[in-house]
Parts: sequence; structure tokens; C-alpha cells
Amino acid sequence: MKQKIFVLYTGGTIGMTQSSEGLRPDTALVSQALSPFSDDLDFEWHVCNPLIDSSSVTLQHWRDWLDIIAAKLPFCDGILILHGTDSMAYTANLLALALQGLGKPIVLTGSQWPYAAENSDAPCNLSTAVAAFSLKLKQTVIAFDGKLYPAVGSSKVSTETAAGFDNPHFGAIAEWDETQGWNHIRVPSQDTADVSDDLKIRYPDPQAKIAVRTLIPGFAVQELADGLGQLPAHALILQSYGHGNTPANKGFIRAVRDFTQQGKLLLNISQVQQGRTAAVYAQGNAFRNSGIINGGKCNLETATALMTLAVSQGWGAEDVHKELVRLKLV
Repeated sequence: MKQKIFVLYTGGTIGMTQSSEGLRPDTALVSQALSPFSDDLDFEWHVCNPLIDSSSVTLQHWRDWLDIIAAKLPFCDGILILHGTDSMAYTANLLALALQGLGKPIVLTGSQWPYAAENSDAPCNLSTAVAAFSLKLKQTVIAFDGKLYPAVGSSKVSTETAAGFDNPHFGAIAEWDETQGWNHIRVPSQDTADVSDDLKIRYPDPQAKIAVRTLIPGFAVQELADGLGQLPAHALILQSYGHGNTPANKGFIRAVRDFTQQGKLLLNISQVQQGRTAAVYAQGNAFRNSGIINGGKCNLETATALMTLAVSQGWGAEDVHKELVRLKLV
């Protein structure tokens, strides 16, 4: 019996065609992309109208897509999402954190070059994504360049090669070869609490205000110290140095403490691609004791999803920490 796969086509380079102004989303992909796999799988398409370039993704898009997924999930064996690469890792992380009790696979893919382009990576990525449904996963993954990556921890790492994505901390969970099939499979076991027949959805509030700041030598620390009190965000993600270190500047530490004492959330993550915030250096001690949340191995994409949902659900710092523990990030 054929598996039933619901396809959510949001836009992205994979289906774009050339116009006088550059590449633009197009619906021609619908009649072409998945026909080679129709002998084994039944596909039901939902084409977003309008299709978007993924650099235009909003919190409302995420909310709308969650509604579509929730409606279709009971009637299919898995969901394939065709998405632009620019924000694919952000969307993948949001889905991974928002869909609680997910008992079926959600596979996101796209491409660096349009499906119809010469030597495009799109056919390989689609083949990898479709093959992923044979693994009967119960999680959200990204299929790209012959590899499957868990959503949490994944990032776009290249605009220049077919190897557009990576997961520096957790790596790939499987590798696909057209002739040999799947190899190097290491799908992690999942807690029964994370998988059930009772799907629960944490919806993002489109009005959630999450800000990001990155520390660099020089003026950045003063700017942050001076502006933190007036920052209209509900939560801040700070990309600090190395193991989560910051200058021990008194004005900066005071501003951070004032920010967190207002009940606002400040998540500290490393700006290093394979970084982890931890109490390693005395230099960061004053900052660590100013009410901030230690993000551990959390990358920017995961942090964005986490803080968006934290603000939307009214979480406190302890709730965020518990989620980081559940995700094995701290």
C-alpha cells in the first residue's frame, strides 16, 4: 500500500524561474518534481498563495503552516515541505519545537539552484527527502545534499555549494545514496513523552518581539548597555564570545540585570558555529549571575524558535531552561 505524503509548497529557489528582475517563485514545479516517485507514494499538494521567497517568512506564516499541518497530519503518513533555503533552518526548528507529540516525519527540503537549472541539486535533494519516509521517523528533519539532519541545531552554512546545511553539534542522522540506499543511520531514540497519538501545538504569537544582538570588539557593548533599557523586545538573544563570555563592564552588567529583572528573557548563546555557553572562564561570571539564561549548544536558529515560543506561551526563565534540557542542549 502506498504511503500518503502531504506536500506543503511554500516557495523557494527549488521552484523558481528566471524573470527580468531575477529568480521568482513559480508553480511549474508541481507537475514535475515528484512524478518520478509516484509509483511508491501518493502525493497531495498544497501550494501556498502567494508563494514566497523564504527571506520573507514571518511569524504569521509559521502560524498558518502549523494550522495546515495540524489539519493534514491525521490523514497522511508524513509531510514534505518545499521551502527556500534562506530561512529553512529557522522554520524547521520552529516546527520541531512547536509540534509536541509528533508521531510522523516532517521533512523539509529545497535547493541551491532551481529544479530546471542545469546540474541543479534539486533532484538529489528531492530524492533524499522522499527516501526519508521509508525510515518511519517521528521527528522534523532537513534533507539536503544526500543527508538528513535533525532540525534542532541545524543551520544554513553555504550559499556556494550543494552542501548548504550542517548540524555542527549533532551531525547527520543518515546518508542517502541513489544506488546503495541509506547508510550511516543513527536515528536517536525518542522519549515516549515526545511521541504520542495526542498532538499538541505551541503556536507562535505573530506579535512576539524577539531581538538579536552580537558582541564584537568596540562600540557594541556600550550601544547594548545604553539601549537595553529602551529595547521594545520581549526577549533578547545575545550572541556572545566563545563559551558565552562578555566584557565585565559594570554598565553593561547593570543594564542586563535591569533587563532581566523586568521579567524579560535574555538567552545567551555562543556566536561560534560549534560553540557552547558554559561556566569556563571567570571573565563571564558577573554576566552569568545577572539573570540570563545559559543557552548551552543552542544555535541562532534554535534560539529564535525557542524564544519566539517562550514569549508566545508566557514562559519564564525556568521554563526555557527545562526546554533546553529536554532538547539536550544543556
